[in-house]
Amino acid sequence: MAPIHPEIDLCHLLEQMQLIRAYEEAIVTGSAAGKFPGTCTSVGQEAAAVGVVNALSGDDLILTNHRSAGHLLARGADPGRLLAEVMGRSSGYCKGRSGSLHISVKELGVVLTSTIVGAELSLAPGVALAQNMLERAGIVVCFFGDGAACEGSFHESLNLAALWNLPILYVCENNQWQAFVHRREAMSRDHVADWAASYGIPARTVDGNDVTAVLAAAQAAAGKVRESRRPYLLETYTYRTRGHFEPDDQAYIDQAERQSWLNRDPIALCRDRLVADGCLSPGKQTEIADRVAQRIATAMAFAESSPFPAADELTRDVYA
Repeated sequence: MAPIHPEIDLCHLLEQMQLIRAYEEAIVTGSAAGKFPGTCTSVGQEAAAVGVVNALSGDDLILTNHRSAGHLLARGADPGRLLAEVMGRSSGYCKGRSGSLHISVKELGVVLTSTIVGAELSLAPGVALAQNMLERAGIVVCFFGDGAACEGSFHESLNLAALWNLPILYVCENNQWQAFVHRREAMSRDHVADWAASYGIPARTVDGNDVTAVLAAAQAAAGKVRESRRPYLLETYTYRTRGHFEPDDQAYIDQAERQSWLNRDPIALCRDRLVADGCLSPGKQTEIADRVAQRIATAMAFAESSPFPAADELTRDVYA
């Protein structure tokens, strides 16, 4: 295992990953039954979200993308309020207005979730500049995928961050897929981290399916950003095992490639290591699984029983 901060409970990281997986699988099942609108999931990427978010402090701000459930849950978001938001209910974090693709949670420092590819990259320098001007200690963490790295906003954002000395930790979750297009069809190289050098930004690629490796790399990266108040790019090399948008039959993918990544499932890797190290007994595994199942069942019941917004809420918070 990679070295991590001694205060981090590895079983807690495992439970967070299992919660994220269970939450998204509940949405997949609910979508098939007509309970949820279609949405984007991040199944297979749980270690990247959990590893990075657990390296952050409470003062840090997060900007994320359309596969945000892992980041939100790892940050401590209530799965019930998240599910309510996806279902358009008034008890959701944004009162049912955002769906799954635009959730913000101010009290957790989650500035925005953007469904526009690369939009969070465009906004990150402005948020980081505000942090500097207001003399706030927190850094800005910007999650994006390999698809967004092929957008002009990626290069513009890195250029400004380097030029203005902005405290941004760029986190590229390179999950090999850009909607329905494989990374190899859209990128001239394997790693997004290679592009950071053009702007004088230090970067690193880490195994995105190894939660302890991600956590250690994120702790080191966040530490450098805090100390230097300059940007850093961390690339988590992972794989999205479900389709771009639910429902999706994934008829276009290479099944052998997908299977090779399924064999390195981040949850199974973490669980097997903990068992091998004697840190996770069968009883503890059952306890975690039961707790996760109960949280999701409670969350689903809360969301389904929540009311839709009233008609007079339609234009509230839209116009000044």
